[in-house]
Amino acid sequence: MFRNVAELVELAESKGVKIAEIMIQQEMEVSGLSREKIIEKMEFNLKIMEEAVERGLKGVQSVTGLTGGDAVLLQKYIQSGKALSGNLILDAVSKAVATNEVNAAMGTICATPTAGSAGVVPGTLFAVKEKLNPTRLEMIEFLFTAAAFGFVVANNASISGAAGGCQAEVGSASGMAAAAIVEMAGGTPNQAAEAMAITLKNMLGLVCDPVAGLVEVPCVKRNAMGAANAMVAADMALAGVKSRIPCDEVIDAMYRIGQTMPVALRETAEGGLAATPTGRMLEAKIFGVKTS
Repeated sequence: MFRNVAELVELAESKGVKIAEIMIQQEMEVSGLSREKIIEKMEFNLKIMEEAVERGLKGVQSVTGLTGGDAVLLQKYIQSGKALSGNLILDAVSKAVATNEVNAAMGTICATPTAGSAGVVPGTLFAVKEKLNPTRLEMIEFLFTAAAFGFVVANNASISGAAGGCQAEVGSASGMAAAAIVEMAGGTPNQAAEAMAITLKNMLGLVCDPVAGLVEVPCVKRNAMGAANAMVAADMALAGVKSRIPCDEVIDAMYRIGQTMPVALRETAEGGLAATPTGRMLEAKIFGVKTS
């Protein structure tokens, strides 16, 4: 039905429906499943996300000890009334962190679009839920909207850190979340696309450099920043701010940047933060290898 964001927006606008509806129709066409079955499958994903957020907010710790407990710290900070960033953004950040801490602790998460970037979409969804009071169906539609933009990225660029750096993982997740937030808040399909473009532009060039090759450092905190980025970009788009570079061109730029990114900065743990003295020390401590 659609191959890029321009076609996605045009379809939604011409039919007078949400982007979520276009994605549902595409899933029906491709899979041959009924609308009810497709929504049921997405409801399952939503439930997994919800459980991950709830578990993370109770406090989890990874086996390595590299990550865990930060979501709890952030919630306590919000409750202190001293937060400078605003409670809604920090709530999204804490819930994104919670999800990724569950991932690092070998818990069950929903790859969105990957395990390493799984916190951004649920983090923002369950934060804006407190403000927008969506129905359960509207929460499911949020995921279909995010999926529509993720579909475009996956088919025109990459969602793999090994192929395109963290811009392809957390960057894509952040853009997906921003677009979905806009639609849930009543924005137009075009505004959702603007939010995606604004978000992804600000994560171009983000490298994938996991310390000790694990999806913990800096992955968890990058999900935090991805959630904050999505929230701000969504507000910008809803305010009427537009990206000077069209969304599809931003996605193409991300792909080309990923292709020219050194292998050391694409999930190999050979460069960036993974190659710092502390990064190597942590690797040695975890795996008992010599530092270099």
